[in-house]
Order: sequence, then C-alpha cells, then structure tokens
Amino acid sequence: MKHPTIKNHAIVALAILCLVASVLGPPAVAQDSTSSQSATPTMLTRWGKNVTAENAWTEYPRPQFRREDAWQCLNGHWDYAVTGRDRGSFPDQADGKILVPFCIESTLSGVGRLLQPNETLWYKRTFTHQSADGERTHLHFEAVDYQTTVFVNGQKIGQHIGSSDPFRFDITDAVHEGENEIVVQVIDETAPHQTLGKQTKNPKGIYYTRVSGIWQTVWLEQVPERHIASVKMKPRLHEDTLRVLPTLAGPKIDGERMVIRVHDNGRTIATADSSLSVSLPGAKRWSPDSPHLYDITLQLTDANGNVIDQVESYAAMREFGIQRDDDGHLRLTLNGEPIFHYGPLDQGWWPDGLLTPPSDEAMRFDVDYLKQAGFNMIRKHIKVEPRRFYSHCDKVGMLVWQDMPSTGGRPEWTRMKPGPEATTWPPEETWDEARRNQFRSELKAMVEKLRNSPSVAMWVPFNERWGQHDTIGVGRFMENLDVRRPINIASGGNFFPVGDVADHHSYPHPDFPLDDARFADYVKVVGEFGGHGLVIQGHQWNPKMRNWGYGGLPKTPQEYKERYQTTLKQLAELRTQGIAAGVYTQTTDVEGEVNGLMTYDREVQKLSADELAQMHRDAGF
Repeated sequence: MKHPTIKNHAIVALAILCLVASVLGPPAVAQDSTSSQSATPTMLTRWGKNVTAENAWTEYPRPQFRREDAWQCLNGHWDYAVTGRDRGSFPDQADGKILVPFCIESTLSGVGRLLQPNETLWYKRTFTHQSADGERTHLHFEAVDYQTTVFVNGQKIGQHIGSSDPFRFDITDAVHEGENEIVVQVIDETAPHQTLGKQTKNPKGIYYTRVSGIWQTVWLEQVPERHIASVKMKPRLHEDTLRVLPTLAGPKIDGERMVIRVHDNGRTIATADSSLSVSLPGAKRWSPDSPHLYDITLQLTDANGNVIDQVESYAAMREFGIQRDDDGHLRLTLNGEPIFHYGPLDQGWWPDGLLTPPSDEAMRFDVDYLKQAGFNMIRKHIKVEPRRFYSHCDKVGMLVWQDMPSTGGRPEWTRMKPGPEATTWPPEETWDEARRNQFRSELKAMVEKLRNSPSVAMWVPFNERWGQHDTIGVGRFMENLDVRRPINIASGGNFFPVGDVADHHSYPHPDFPLDDARFADYVKVVGEFGGHGLVIQGHQWNPKMRNWGYGGLPKTPQEYKERYQTTLKQLAELRTQGIAAGVYTQTTDVEGEVNGLMTYDREVQKLSADELAQMHRDAGF
C-alpha cells in the first residue's frame, strides 16, 4: 500500500498525523528495561511502527550476486549483553534481547543504550544446520561497527575491523548437524582513528548519535566446494561488449567451464561459453532517463555440462567520462553526452534506526521521492548504505556520488585556497602506518562492494578536511582501484591536484572561485550549498536542542520555498559559467538539523516532489 503524500503547510494534515500516531500506538519492539543510558529520543517512522522480529530486513541482501535458494536470514532477536573489556566470553546471564540488524543505540533495537568506549557488546543466537556433502557454509555480516570477533560453537572463527564493509567467514569446519551457536563480540570506541562519518559521543549540530555493533543484515549461505566467489562487470560501449570477469574459489575441477548468459526482459539475447566477453550489438544504454538493466546468469559447469554453481546478477551498458564543452569548461558525461549532476546531500539517517533504515521499503521511499522531484543524482554523504539501496538506484535511474565514511581528526581547513604541502600535512605522527593502512583497507572494501553498480558515478574519498591525509597518495590509490569513474578527492577542500574534480562548499548560496587557474583542468562542482531550514512543529527529533539551518531559519513556509528557488537560480547561472554539478543540502532533517526537504520522520514534505520537479524544470534542470 502506498502512503499518501502529506502536504507541507496544512494544519489539517498535521492534526491527522497526530491522530494516526495515537491509533498506531507504541513500536513493535519495546525498550529493554535494563538500558542504563538512554541513547535517543523516541521518534518512530511509519515503517518503524511495523517492524517485528519476523520481518526485520528479511530481503536478500546481495541483489547483484544472488544465490537466493541457498541462504538463511539471521536477523531477528538475539541475546545481548554489555560487559567490561576484561571479559572474554558471553556472560552467564544475558541483559535481554536485541533486534538485529538495528544498532544497540537505536529505538528499533529494543534496547536504546549508549555503548561506552570501555565496554564490550556481546551477541548470541542459535541456528539449525543441515550438512551437505560438497558444500561450504559461509557466515556473512553486511556491516558491523567496529572491531568484531566471531565465535561458532565456542571456536574463534575470525576477526574483522571496519564500520561499513561486508565480510564473511567460512564456518564449515565449526558447524555440525542440528543446533549451533554464534557469539559475536564487538568493541566500538567511537574514536578518531575509526571510520565514523557523522557519529560522535556528543551529538549536536552536524554530528549525530553514535552507532555500535551489528547494523546491517547477518546471514548464512551454502556454496559448492568449487564456486563463483565474485565477478567484475566492465561495459565497453565503443564495441558493444560486456566484459564479465568471474573469480573462482575452491579446488579446481578438470574440464570446468564458465557459461555466461545475458537476458533482456526474460529473453536470452547472448551467450558466452568459456569467453570473458559478451557481444551485445545495438546494446541499450543506461541513463537516469532510461535505466535499462540486463540480467546476467553465470554458470560453472563440469566437463559433462552439469551445473556446479550458478549466480544471478545484472549489468548496464553505460560509461562515465569527462569532456570540454565549446567554451572550454570540463563537463561530466554519461555515454559520451554531457550531463549536469543535480541532487541532494543524503545522510541516510533515521530517527528510529539511526544508520539502519527501518525497512527496505523505507529506504526506497527516499530514493523514489527524490526521483519524482526531478533530481538525477544523490550524494551519499559519508555513509555506505546496504547493497539494496544501490540496486534500487540502478533500477530507477539515480546517479550516486559515493563518499567514504570519514575518520576523526580535523586538520587545518584551507578549502579551495592553495593548501599546505602534501608531504608535510597533516603531521605524520597523527597518521601512522597502521592507521593509513586501515583507512585504505576500508576504502578498497567500499569500492569492491559497489564497483559493479551502474548508478555509482563518482568516488569521494574525503569530505572537506575530515580525516584528510596523504591526499595525493590516496588519490592515486583510488585511480588504481577504479579507472572508470571520476574521483572527487575532497569535497569542499582541502584541494590537492589529484583526481578529476575541484569541489567547493558554499552556504547558503552556491558559489565557486571560477577565476582560479588551478582548477582549469578539473571538473568544477558545488559539492554543498543551500541548507535552508524550516521547523515543522511536532516533527522535531528533540525540540529542546538547537534546531537550525544555514543562513538562519525562514519565518514562513513561503519564505522557505523562495529561498530554495533563489539558490536554484544561482546554481543555474553558475552552470553557464562552467559549474558541472550541484549538491543541495539535504534530503531530510537529521536530529538537530532542520534543513531537510522532508522532516526526519519523513511524514512532512516541506516541498512536495511535484513542487520541486516544477521548479527544477523552470530552472532548466
């Protein structure tokens, strides 16, 4: 069922919302009475009100690499406990139940407790396993923040460090027939050396409530001993071919073959047998206006043609590029044609789930609203979403600028001015080798997770100077990871001569130092502007905290609309002067920030999708 759009300024509509809230009552998951420190105010979205242990993120988590008949979702209620750091095992008595995949600080977890830096978070649950000859059992975690150690049936399986990247363990040798036990140990200090994004111990302003522990889907998968481990998709438009590069794992089988089939609307249109390149004459191009996807089947067979392993995927024929226009300005291109990227800064935070959307439907709601509003791009701001987010963008035709979650530490901010020397800034002792390597490891994991997504159009390693270090080295590292997408090395500066983009932040009005010759060979973009705030009574995260927007708060909804129109016109003028993209702050309110196009609970659209779409058309976007 689709929910009706709730108009922004109508008093009657707000009254209806209050009535609906009173009828729906409390959330499906209650706060645990053992919580020692309340983490967040209770603000529930319409989707959060319907969350249960049975329906919490039950969708298949890896839509571009599917074995949907060989997986088991492990979301739902787990036992949890919080202990001191000195404890090495799950305590004899659990503190209660936690709803996975929601972090312990969130309302939807059923706990709503702040994890302290000197504490350890424990999870425990059982699952039933049936062994099968010739198969391996993989335990997957889509994201856990931050240091994770996993035990199965009392045996230490492995450890992972990171905040946002998926990881897995082969637990075949640790499981047995019948009931098995998983224990997960998490340490999360919310410390400067970690990839934090907007998390902080003291939320205010542009920084938000910390997130600890499991915050994306946990699942089991059965795979053959010899199996397809991963695949890279590389469209080549100039020759109408799709390169499909699988990686295999496990003992090699004599006479094995890889068969690749491409399907269009259910019809097989091309087959490659023992070849890595599929010919697609007259291939349909993917774009925001026509997001055409081809379905891909990969089959690994033995010498007799028997299928050993099969994976379903999809791909798109599209290429990103950069070219000069007739006035000498560098422009972003898609499939060889100039395209102006215009979209919102999108934090991806939720009042009831924090970093975790309350449901797949809720996550798609934001993208659909922005698509209907006439945006063609989203800047995913220092957060990596569940893989299903990017799949939805692929399907509806929404370009994505993907930020790397930033670490802590705020060195000097020179913005677009000539910056400090790359060899001496920031001081070396603040970024030792281990910290640099960890950042690069998580950066590489992000690229590998999303490299096949047609919608991901740009990489943003640094936001402003947040955790910025070794900028030239990181830029070259990114260029080696992915030569097929532009690199925006530091959105908002500090600018260094590496990558493809010069990106300036300007609030509330868009601006750019157009006369600076240093940017002549870079695509010029306004990576953040706007941020006009509007308080909607009854839809604030915390009315007692500072609720703010850039440039002060307008006095009326009409003034708010006029401010948006003014900055939109200014961006349109900058476009004629060489600006190739603009990012408006932002999709929704977040905690004390009230500069969203929607309220934090997504119940009030301060500007409806239809209003925005008309304004965008009028401005030439």
